[in-house]
Amino acid sequence: MSEQPIRVMVVDDHPMWRDAVERDLAASGLDVVAVAASGDEAITRFAASRPQVVVLDLQIPAPNGVEVTRTVLAQDPSARVLILSASGEQEDVLEALKAGATGYLVKSASRTDLLDAVRRVAGGGTVFTPGLAGLVLGEFRRISDPANQRPETPELTERETEVLRMVAKGWGSKQIAERLFISHRTVQNHVQNTLRKLQLHNRVELTRWAIEQGLDEVDEV
Repeated sequence: MSEQPIRVMVVDDHPMWRDAVERDLAASGLDVVAVAASGDEAITRFAASRPQVVVLDLQIPAPNGVEVTRTVLAQDPSARVLILSASGEQEDVLEALKAGATGYLVKSASRTDLLDAVRRVAGGGTVFTPGLAGLVLGEFRRISDPANQRPETPELTERETEVLRMVAKGWGSKQIAERLFISHRTVQNHVQNTLRKLQLHNRVELTRWAIEQGLDEVDEV
C-alpha cells in the first residue's frame, strides 16, 4: 500500500502567490487540503481540514501569522508550521520560532527548496532559508538570560555533547554523520538519548536548550 501524501494547507492573502504555491505543491504529489487568505480563515479551515503542514505567510489579515501559528499548534501540537514570508528580518524569524514554527523560508526560495522544506518539516525536521539560521542562533544567544538558565546540566557523554553542538548550529543528521564518520542511525540514537536525559520532546526544543547553554558558540576543531 502506497504511503499517503502529506496534507498541506496554504495561507497567503495574495491570490496569485497562493495559487502558485498550491499548484506547485499539488503538482509534486502533496495533498493541498485547504487554502486561506486571512488569519481567521486559516484557523477555521485548519480545524476542518487538519493538515500536517501549514505553509503560512506572516503578513496576513488579522490575526497575523505568528498568532495563527500559536493557535493552530494549540489545537494540534502534532501539526507543523512552515513560514513562507517576504520578510527575512531577524525579529520576524525569531517571533515565528517562539510561536512554534519549525521552518522559515523567504519568498525568494526556489520551488525545489519549498517542496523539500515541506517534506522535511513534515518529517519532524527544521528548515531555514540559508543565512537565517545563524541570525536566529545569535539572537537566541543574545536574549538568553544566564540567571534563568538551569543551574544543573545533565551528564552527557563527550560524543552526545559533540552532536548537540552541531545540532545547535543547525546541522542535519546526515551532515553530522558525515562530519563525525558515524552512521545516520548512530546520530539519531545520540539525539534520542540526549532528549531523554534532558527531558525534552523534540529536536526544536533540543536546539533551543543547546543555544541557551551557549553550545552553538563552540567551534568544532
